[in-house]
Amino acid sequence: MFDRLSLRIEHAVLERYDDAEFHGSCLKSGGEGVAGAMPPPMGIDKGVVSLEPGVLLAYHTWMDAMPPLAPLDPGFLRVLRWRGAIQSAVLVGAAALAEVVLNRKGLPNGIVLAVAIAIGLWLTIVSPQRRFAHWGFAFDGRELHVAHGWLTRVHTVVPVGRVQHIDLRQSPVERGCGVATLVLHTAGTDHSRVAVPGLAHGHAEAVRDRIRAAIETSPW
Repeated sequence: MFDRLSLRIEHAVLERYDDAEFHGSCLKSGGEGVAGAMPPPMGIDKGVVSLEPGVLLAYHTWMDAMPPLAPLDPGFLRVLRWRGAIQSAVLVGAAALAEVVLNRKGLPNGIVLAVAIAIGLWLTIVSPQRRFAHWGFAFDGRELHVAHGWLTRVHTVVPVGRVQHIDLRQSPVERGCGVATLVLHTAGTDHSRVAVPGLAHGHAEAVRDRIRAAIETSPW
């Protein structure tokens, strides 16, 4: 568990942030509450406040009641690696041009290219694996939960009663890897788009249909 816990409450979505660089517990609320079946515990007001032990316990109980998150499709890891490879190619190409300029001016060369290659390996091999491991989602029939982030964890909760419409999109790289991105547009003015990338195309369609069916039967 990270040392910092904060909560951003909007009319349409709810986000939880875990930040290891901040010592202590605090809660951030930016709205009146979330329309849904799981309201925040009593004692949480607007602004950034220190949590009393009782409120903190209620907060943890509330967060623990959330459904377990499922990992994304392995194809999304390939998408991240392809994106990292493209970024690395651009970076290494620019570094190679810089090395040519340095060589013509008689300046020491090789360092810029070596650094670019090291960064490229990080972007292609290490970073995608870490990012993929920290993504997760769940739909419990009333709320969509999306979590992501490595240093700063973000947990977004979208009540189906706030969803206005749903998009299913695929970039060329995503099509090649067999995955799609589910995009929910909500009624809020802030954070009105919530994306769930890295779903197998058939699974993304099934989740979209489940959310659509839940919207039709939602009492909100």
